[in-house]
Amino acid sequence: MHSDISFKRLKQFPRLMWILLFGSFITRGSYYMVWPFLAVMLYEKFALSATQVGLVLSTAATISVLVSFVGSSLSDRIGRHKLMYTSGLLYIVSFSLLAEVDSIQGYVVVITLCSIATALWRPLTSALIGDIISDVKTRELAMQSLYFVVNAGCAVGPMLGIWMGLTGEQSSFYITASAFAFLLIILFWGFRHQTKVDEKNNSTLQENHGNNVETKNNQGEKSKTDNSKIISVLLADKLFQCLIVANIICMFIYAQMDSSLIQYLTRAEVPDLLQLISSMIFTNALVIISTQFLLLRLMSHLSLVNRIQAGLVLLMLSQVWLAVNPLELFWGWIGAIVVMSLAETILFPTMNVHIDRLAPDHLRGAYFGAASFYEFGFALAPLGGGIILDHFGGFWLFMTGAGLSMLVMYLYSVLPRFSRPNFEPSADIK
Repeated sequence: MHSDISFKRLKQFPRLMWILLFGSFITRGSYYMVWPFLAVMLYEKFALSATQVGLVLSTAATISVLVSFVGSSLSDRIGRHKLMYTSGLLYIVSFSLLAEVDSIQGYVVVITLCSIATALWRPLTSALIGDIISDVKTRELAMQSLYFVVNAGCAVGPMLGIWMGLTGEQSSFYITASAFAFLLIILFWGFRHQTKVDEKNNSTLQENHGNNVETKNNQGEKSKTDNSKIISVLLADKLFQCLIVANIICMFIYAQMDSSLIQYLTRAEVPDLLQLISSMIFTNALVIISTQFLLLRLMSHLSLVNRIQAGLVLLMLSQVWLAVNPLELFWGWIGAIVVMSLAETILFPTMNVHIDRLAPDHLRGAYFGAASFYEFGFALAPLGGGIILDHFGGFWLFMTGAGLSMLVMYLYSVLPRFSRPNFEPSADIK
């Protein structure tokens, strides 16, 4: 099915969706005031090598991916609300601790807690959108909108951080903790309102169709499928497994911007380092928020997989550009990030929509949880990139990314060859 996005569908968003959008904007903005500079802090405070910094970040991210799968699958049984409150509280605690920690061991523990909170929050949010919005096209617009506001926050955060003099300041992690505390408060209000709406809708359904009607619980509690059946379904879905492998590699490539690229620029002592890093983050977010819906319109005639292939071509080109760009050429780095950002604009929201269409309703949380395994790409990127950077240099780091982009393109081209379980697959995924 081709994408048919109409902004009139915004009126169909429930109040909880608008709260998620607003909350995502303020939390991502505060998050990106400080988090991208963490690698710089570790290097300046403890003089760690690129491999050692990568090991710290990769260890934390790897643990968080495993927790994310368990938590997201569990959300189908105990409800999204409880786990979202839990991950929100973990955000508050971990970022508050990050503002005070002063040892490398402390950083390892607290960064791990932050990564766990992030890995839980993202798939829970995506699954919750599927719960509260039943129409497929409106749900796609909701996911695109969520991605838009997240990147709007990413655009505002670094520039605001520089303007406020907070960039690289450890105490500024308190701002992120406060933002999540505010988000939990408005989420509590939103969940209560959504529950009342659900009860009213369920009551209407029962009046119209009798007491035997099966009502959908927005917290995902409809499914009581036991874990062994969930795992057996996921193991039988070979197409989904190939998709996860492809996305792991894709995330490994993209995550070099957040870790190894920054380390490369730091160690090369490029001019105006903090300004360059902030400008790259700002450019990345600005390109996304200014082109996302335009690209969605222009590519609406393409299938999801073909859209992803187009994004992968741009990702490959951006890696080649990063590999050959002279260190002192400020605008060259920015140009490469523009191309990479266009790739991200196409790839990331489309991947979420792809998974949403693959997942059966009663296993949406499990599928988004399993899909979080492609976060292993993010998890392994700091370590893998750090090793390549220490032993081979920046040129081969990014040329490796270009080669891996071609591998992902091949994996997406062979997706239709793989089998799926016995539930009825959607025609939209082909």
